[in-house]
Amino acid sequence: MYVGKNMPRVDAYDKVTGRTKYTDDFCDKEAYTARIVHATIAHGKVAAIDISEAEKIPGVIKICTCFDVTEKHYFPTAGHPWCTEPSHQDVADRLVLTDEVRFYGDDIAAVIAEDDVSAAQAIRKIKVEYEEYPFVLDVQEAMKDGAPQIHKEYPNNILKHTQRYQGNYEEAIKEEGLIKVEGWYDTPVVQHCHIENFICTAKMENGRLTVVSSTQIPHIVRRGIGQALGMDWGKIRVIKPYIGGGFGNKQDILYEPLCAWLCLQVGGHLVKLDLPREETFYCNRTRHAIRSHIISWVRKDGTFAARKLEAFSDQGAYASHGHSIAAKGANCFHQLYPCENVEVDAYTVFTNKAVAGAMRGYGIPQAMWAVESHTDEVAKAIGMDPVEFRRKNLMPKGYMDPFSKNELYDDTFNQCLDKAIEYIGWNEKVKKYQNQTGPIRKGIGVAVFWYNTAVWPISLESSSCRMVMNQDGSIQMQLGETEIGQGADTAFAAMAADVLGIKMDEVHIISCQDTDITPFGTGAYASRQTYTAGFSIRQTGLALKERILNYAYELTRMPAYNLDIVNSNIVRVSDGRVLMSLKELATEALYSLTHSEHFHAETTAQIKSNAYSFGCTIAEVEVDIPACKVQLIDIVNVHDCGRLINPALAEAQVHGGMSMAIGYGLSEQLIFDEKTGRPLNNNLLDYKISTFMDHPRLKGLFVENEEPTSAFGTKSLGEPPTCSVAPAIRNAVYQATGVFINEAPMTPHILFKYFKEKGLI
Repeated sequence: MYVGKNMPRVDAYDKVTGRTKYTDDFCDKEAYTARIVHATIAHGKVAAIDISEAEKIPGVIKICTCFDVTEKHYFPTAGHPWCTEPSHQDVADRLVLTDEVRFYGDDIAAVIAEDDVSAAQAIRKIKVEYEEYPFVLDVQEAMKDGAPQIHKEYPNNILKHTQRYQGNYEEAIKEEGLIKVEGWYDTPVVQHCHIENFICTAKMENGRLTVVSSTQIPHIVRRGIGQALGMDWGKIRVIKPYIGGGFGNKQDILYEPLCAWLCLQVGGHLVKLDLPREETFYCNRTRHAIRSHIISWVRKDGTFAARKLEAFSDQGAYASHGHSIAAKGANCFHQLYPCENVEVDAYTVFTNKAVAGAMRGYGIPQAMWAVESHTDEVAKAIGMDPVEFRRKNLMPKGYMDPFSKNELYDDTFNQCLDKAIEYIGWNEKVKKYQNQTGPIRKGIGVAVFWYNTAVWPISLESSSCRMVMNQDGSIQMQLGETEIGQGADTAFAAMAADVLGIKMDEVHIISCQDTDITPFGTGAYASRQTYTAGFSIRQTGLALKERILNYAYELTRMPAYNLDIVNSNIVRVSDGRVLMSLKELATEALYSLTHSEHFHAETTAQIKSNAYSFGCTIAEVEVDIPACKVQLIDIVNVHDCGRLINPALAEAQVHGGMSMAIGYGLSEQLIFDEKTGRPLNNNLLDYKISTFMDHPRLKGLFVENEEPTSAFGTKSLGEPPTCSVAPAIRNAVYQATGVFINEAPMTPHILFKYFKEKGLI
């Protein structure tokens, strides 16, 4: 059995030796280079583009402008499963190039040249005339009457507004003796900063378009290209090699349609579009900045009487993943701390900023910043220990969400909190750090989180798997679910080996997806892969195993029900005797003169279940008040993600997510010039990403409550490590200083403002 063991990554050797091939490695030297001309205003219309001087640059092949896009096929970019029902389709609001500028960086033209130097020189020679309009960068200002209108189809720039009202809030707050706690909470615009920038290539081959892309969602990209170009989807082939990280940015159709369109403009010649780092910051996707307003009415015994949330999600200039981020965070509000009387209003609003899309955690890091910051404020208001207050109010065992049918089967929250408290010494340190004075103070803080697995019942959830047995009894396996650096292929191989009863090194997983040959799957997102792929792997493995054992009957004279495959051998169940090796059977089956058979199986599993993941973070900090600086001393993240397929990989996932979330809480923020809308720190020098110098040794712990709806007892882990870290650090800063910081990231500039207001400076 391999599930649950620390097996080496199946791609480890090639990655550490440099043999692994990424998108750029598949690109021939004959490729033309494409570079994009981005708008230098935040809102307006392109009046004219003068390309005459740029065309004179040696090496320039062709310059395409927004005025060359004569057939306007609008397409959606969100990496959501498409559906034949229009109500489940994403907003189609993008063109490959546009003359309607909605943010600083919008795509208005492109240069195709023989090399990077020629393309860069040509871009500098292009002259653009604009008709400029007023712009708006603040999410709530954008909602006001008279604000600049970004999309005429959406009055007051509101992409979508959803509500969830239960009970009777207005009556509930009339109860005597209630304590009102109210706060506003802000999270920033941040970028994914994966190692490999977005890159893709496109060429025509035998009347079909082949696109190689660094993407998490090859099958969705194929559909998006077809919609953008008005092409039949079957005439498009998308290949996804290994990719150097995505974190949700590459769960969007980014520039594949433009690269494909440019290829067609030069007769199908190979074109490569490789974005510089500076452009990825604001021309790809960002995390939604969300402003939240929470009111809680609390009884003196520590129970909630009524609660209200208003969330304002800054979508940026185009719809992308749209309202789903704010909606997921809003769902968390009424489930994490169940209350009979709740009012929730979630707004997703267009602004003239970089487009926001999917990013690891998908709205829950923003929601947890607000909810868990607010929770500590409520605990303080009624004089309760923040852990005890959470224990009293958190989702109880047996809770079921009426919409998703997700259920909490175990006493998960208490189990996770117990582990974190024991590891970090919560009780002792809470007492130790009370009533501090002086310029340097320490503190400890806690936060919890809630997360779903996959996307059912919001969207389609399915997974397909193909297994083929080779002459030596080994298995080739293909899945639509994608390896993006997280170790998914290793988990898939372990699951397949266990189902079939073969050795794990005899499962040859074909990592790089190709829409011409890979079974359909929607890709890597929503922490879905281990959960959803588990269904199709088990289903396909059992189907293949049945065929193998039926054939074994001919060779062993034993009926299939008395046979099994154990450690790559055909074994008689009744006494455990090895009758023959799987290798012997496979060779005989393929080359037999009496009964030759090619063993394979392919199935699709449509998943109509979902699962909760839960956990908590406890952080310990040291705050230098005069320097307005926070140093993280210790931190622990505890997760109930079901059964661990590979404990070592699981811990690595947690460490990566914690590091990302530390930056979210303390340093990362994409800043825009209020006068022009231009991004001011779109580079890795000025954008302060978290590094190993910024955090202590990271600790990940697990509570393994197997998920009963899952094929292997597992559920989401990829995104949850990012969810509760930032508010735990924030709450530790409060315990150290007595100051609630309600804006992330907690940079020295932000801390100075709050410390000065409270008289600490």
